[in-house]
Amino acid sequence: MADKKIGMRKSEAGLTMEDLASLAGVSTITVSRALRDSPLVTPATREKVRRIAEEQGYRLNISARNLRMRRSYSVAVVVEMTPVKGRPMSDPYPLELLGGITQELTTAGYSVVLTSKQLLHTAPVQGADGLILLGQGSHGEAVKVLQKAGLPLVVWGAPDGGSSYIVVGSDNRTGGASVAARFIEQGRKQLIFLGDTDHAEVQERCAGFIDALGGQGAVRIVRPKAFTFESGFDSLSEVLREGGPRFDGVFAASDLLAMGAIRALTESALRVPDDVSVIGYDDTPGAASFVPPLTSVHQYLRDGGVLLARKMLGLIAGTPVQSEMLPTTLICRQT
Repeated sequence: MADKKIGMRKSEAGLTMEDLASLAGVSTITVSRALRDSPLVTPATREKVRRIAEEQGYRLNISARNLRMRRSYSVAVVVEMTPVKGRPMSDPYPLELLGGITQELTTAGYSVVLTSKQLLHTAPVQGADGLILLGQGSHGEAVKVLQKAGLPLVVWGAPDGGSSYIVVGSDNRTGGASVAARFIEQGRKQLIFLGDTDHAEVQERCAGFIDALGGQGAVRIVRPKAFTFESGFDSLSEVLREGGPRFDGVFAASDLLAMGAIRALTESALRVPDDVSVIGYDDTPGAASFVPPLTSVHQYLRDGGVLLARKMLGLIAGTPVQSEMLPTTLICRQT
């Protein structure tokens, strides 16, 4: 006489997820999520599905499912920046972006493969369902490299007219404009923009800054070699050694550059902000505790990470997806 338990009747052929869903009285997608510990399923339902699965001897065959769906259920996150002593991977950028990405993708049942553009030919990256790139690189070089993979691509950065990829980023032009408004309010006229404008985001910050000044101040662009404290210090120290026209305001493309610039100013016996006002970008946690506390443009990086993941999930699902820019906020402190 045949056993009434589905698991015993189908022990050789294997219990399907549809069978398990029928036994548990839930949908197939709920079973899938429950077995992957998705927070989209209540703890009680997860426990119920797991208990029935154990009773029936069911095991989730990830490899078979992925082969059937022609998906790996993984997304590769490529960090463009090269970690250096003065700008480690433990900085808020890219960690806050990664936090938002991981939160969103794991909730949807995807694993995250963290890598760099030098490792694009490795199996975990080649087998991913899509690529998320953090940073476009100088002249957009990193984007060009990743596009060769032929996978769905979402990029953290600045819009590029006519580009075929999806971009999520901050409204860098508005961020730059808010700095200009602050300097105008303070009566600052001789200004320095400190940043490498070969990077699209930095170029947007600089363009927004200069446009918003509307001729109410003269701007000299100084291009540091990196986005580090040391580069900010070295670049502004060189400007100070040159002499030339006196300046009374510095807009740095990152907080680390701004902090290095302040150190150079203080070592030259210039007071901040009395003699020179300095404004950074990113509003990192260190900005508030710096001495003096640094005025900076805040980026909503964690929200950006969530958006990057949602755009990627949309591309994988074949739904319409558009580029999107997040707002910025100037946080005024004492510099």
